[in-house]
Amino acid sequence: MTLKIIQQGAEAKILQVKNKVIKDRIPKSYRLQELDNKIRKRRTKSEAKILEKASKLIPIPKISSSELSDFQITMDFIDGKKLSDHLDELPNSIEICETIGSQIAILHDNEIIHGDLTTSNMILDKQKLYFIDFGLSFISNKAEDKAVDLHLIKQALEAKHFKHYEEFFKAVIEGYKSSENSKTIIERLKKVEARGRYKQSY
Repeated sequence: MTLKIIQQGAEAKILQVKNKVIKDRIPKSYRLQELDNKIRKRRTKSEAKILEKASKLIPIPKISSSELSDFQITMDFIDGKKLSDHLDELPNSIEICETIGSQIAILHDNEIIHGDLTTSNMILDKQKLYFIDFGLSFISNKAEDKAVDLHLIKQALEAKHFKHYEEFFKAVIEGYKSSENSKTIIERLKKVEARGRYKQSY
């Protein structure tokens, strides 16, 4: 069995084996081993539960197994285009951004905060948009948490897709309006941005 590292982050490494990926939470040498194991196990369990819930709502990689003792989650490999590399050149980029917004709305209406909304964590397979990497996700019904989630995708669009980010983010907001609480969350987003003196573009 050949394992190939396809991504190495601060929290975990992502390994590919055939048509599966394994998310392996790596140990932190600066923490006591007992505490480190406890934290990694808790985060693995939390992510697996949220993935299970999210899989019933929007396209995400299907979980095959979660091994808490090994701090690993095994899921399907999505062989598509990473949105961060292709969004600018896609002819239907605005439509895709609306889909981003509507899928965030579905997660938020079900109290799932992704926590790391960037186009690097989105894969387009044919016309299906997959959200990946729920490692920082958590459950919350707070408007503030949802507004910060939206602010993350805005920052990501500005950083990676700066030529089109204003129209892209407007499309995200348009898609997000499918949320039952969109008005409240968008108003809270304006307050979040006002606190940090961020630019508003919607």
